[in-house]
Amino acid sequence: MIIFPAIDLIGGKCVRLTEGDFNRMQEYSAEPIEMARQFEAAGLTHLHLVDLDGARNKKVTQHQVLEQICAHTHLIVDFGGGIKTKEDLKRVFDSGANQANIGSLAITEPGMFESWLEEYGAAKLIWAADVRDMKLAAHAWKDTSALHLFDMLDRFMEHGLLYLTCTDISKDGQLTGVNQELYQILIEKYPGLKITASGGVHNLEDLYRLETIDCYGAIVGKAIYENKIKIESLGLLSRV
Repeated sequence: MIIFPAIDLIGGKCVRLTEGDFNRMQEYSAEPIEMARQFEAAGLTHLHLVDLDGARNKKVTQHQVLEQICAHTHLIVDFGGGIKTKEDLKRVFDSGANQANIGSLAITEPGMFESWLEEYGAAKLIWAADVRDMKLAAHAWKDTSALHLFDMLDRFMEHGLLYLTCTDISKDGQLTGVNQELYQILIEKYPGLKITASGGVHNLEDLYRLETIDCYGAIVGKAIYENKIKIESLGLLSRV
């Protein structure tokens, strides 16, 4: 299982939100490039980079941080937040991202997302599905739709979707453990998908449980910044 340490950005700083709420934000002193270097030094190979300014403003904003990290580390970076146009997507790839996370746009403009899957290839795009009780949320989690996760997954898989990052909003930033049942259901129902779990990881046991059910990956965020999990431990786990 791949460990994806997360860097969430607001104003070029590392932050963490609770349940996606911008009013419940914790800012950390670490600089993004220094965090990325620490991850790499510990033996981690991937990075999940989120432009929260972009998600809120509906336009990619933190591409310069992306450029800096890609220029000064060898991390495999997936980037998300504010990707709404083909120009945004091009900027993300031109700035060095290996993959782009598409969230709200896949819900509001599914046809556009499907055309990108076909044009860029499924290996370049991740559907970042944010869910609450199996219903999809959009626009920095402010809006919960009536759309069911499975309905959209069935549709996108017909267009070649390969990567899914699924965030349980009710768990995100809470450090209360992962929704293992959700990921077990997804893995069993969609065996061809590379599924990454997001939300609630608070200790190594959470990661072992996800690995046991054959999750492709797991995103670890707040647990790192609150010193619940040591970066060195994640690096050792990633080598197993």
